[in-house]
Amino acid sequence: MPLENMKAMLSKAATEGYAVGAFNILDYNSAKAVVQAAQEANAPVIIQTSAKTVIFWGAAAIISWVRQLVGSSSPPKSGPIALHLDHCKDLDLIKECIDSGWTSVMIDASAKPFEENLVLSRQVVQMARPKDVTVEAEIGAIVGVEDDIHVKEQQAHLADSEQAIRFCAEVKPDCFAPAIGTAHGVYKGEPRIAYDRLEEIATKTAVPIALHGGTGLADNVFKKCISLGCAKVNISTQLKYAFIDGFVAYHEAHNTQYNPLKVIDAQFNKLKAGIIEKMKLFGSAGKA
Repeated sequence: MPLENMKAMLSKAATEGYAVGAFNILDYNSAKAVVQAAQEANAPVIIQTSAKTVIFWGAAAIISWVRQLVGSSSPPKSGPIALHLDHCKDLDLIKECIDSGWTSVMIDASAKPFEENLVLSRQVVQMARPKDVTVEAEIGAIVGVEDDIHVKEQQAHLADSEQAIRFCAEVKPDCFAPAIGTAHGVYKGEPRIAYDRLEEIATKTAVPIALHGGTGLADNVFKKCISLGCAKVNISTQLKYAFIDGFVAYHEAHNTQYNPLKVIDAQFNKLKAGIIEKMKLFGSAGKA
């Protein structure tokens, strides 16, 4: 089946009150885990790539893995699958991914002054639309570390509702990521989510909302955010932990064996199990 963009899957999720998981892959094995999890859970899914991952492996390699994996998935068990570029500040890299076959991209100009963010985000929309590529954009500063974007807690700020409404009206993104109090990475305390801000922005913009900083949130927090308009939930740190822990745990339990394929398989199973668990939590399982 061909890759799709995020427009139809997020619109359906927002209408029906669930969210589509966007899982940051690290290599072929993790991409395979995402695709097979979607097949087993009968769920739509977003394969997400960080800018650093694209730079490390190269766009040509990643698109070849994803097309091979998606092409081998079998309807009706497999739902729509999108390939999305997460948090990218480099317009040249965004263009490279669009030209290479990504079906969705995120321009993150949130660190820029608001007016400059508007201009850059509109520029990406103009670049993407002719190729039927969806665009996610962001305002506000999300606490934590995402790729090379570092935001100290004291510098973090929530998205301004009026600016968010204006931003969505002028940029017309397909997905919008306002800062609402979540954090990238591992939470050091209980996050304080601005639910009222989220509800207001989701209602007044009528744009599917992306929830960033999903790893480590309590189940009830996920469910409330989804009920208020989050149709896309990003999971990155969880996959990084599963990637390492699955590998290490197998070796520690079988430390006289040096069979790399068994270790890689253990890593794959750890990744897939965690992804399926999140699909069920988000309500996307069975929604293919």
